[in-house]
Amino acid sequence: MRHEFLPSRLTFHSSPAMNNKQQFDFWYAVNNTELVQSPTSRLETFGETMVNYHLVCEPMDRVGQVVIREGQLKALKPEIIIPQSLGQLDLEDFGQDAQQYADWLAEHGGDLKVLQYGFRIQKQEIKEYTVTDHLDNVMDRVKKDVAEKDDPLSAILLGVDSPWEVCLLKLMVDLVQHSAKSNILDLQHEAFDLRTRLEENIELDFLKASRDPSKINALAERLKQSNLWEKYEDRFFALVKASKG
Repeated sequence: MRHEFLPSRLTFHSSPAMNNKQQFDFWYAVNNTELVQSPTSRLETFGETMVNYHLVCEPMDRVGQVVIREGQLKALKPEIIIPQSLGQLDLEDFGQDAQQYADWLAEHGGDLKVLQYGFRIQKQEIKEYTVTDHLDNVMDRVKKDVAEKDDPLSAILLGVDSPWEVCLLKLMVDLVQHSAKSNILDLQHEAFDLRTRLEENIELDFLKASRDPSKINALAERLKQSNLWEKYEDRFFALVKASKG
């Protein structure tokens, strides 16, 4: 399967489900979100990942003020990758703007060339506060605070105040992109291990059935449930013939 990755900047196309203002707001939010500090750890393949974000924004209607939002994004265990799985982007505790953006991504996933990845995100907001200071000074303090915590899953974003939740989705899409190759390898290794164990068990079942014909029906059922009937069909019928002889 070919996997394509998200370009550094998103390119938006028109959508009948989105008016011109929403189109511009989402475009503006994504293209004006800067990931100042990315998590150094990737998303877990077989478990949940908690990303701690610090989103710094300058409200357009309040000169000299800076809004800081701190919270957590929980990415649940990734699903097996399938061509339609981007539509499985499942957001919990996000607002309407973020959900509309996610729906738009699902509809235009092919145009955006986003990695086809199924995942669920939960937003757990901790706090929001406004300070009166220059943006550079605020950003320096945030960087210092994050550095002191030495958290490999911390992220610092410079984004927009509205729709600010779209900035968080941009973070998660970037993190999925960063983690994808390793996640895919993990899933492939797991699938290989499962396949190997399954075939070892089937070999054992053939041995048992050769010694006890009453186990032949159970063997046939297992081959069908495992979608391995065609692979073992000739061998199975040879076993049946031998048991009757």
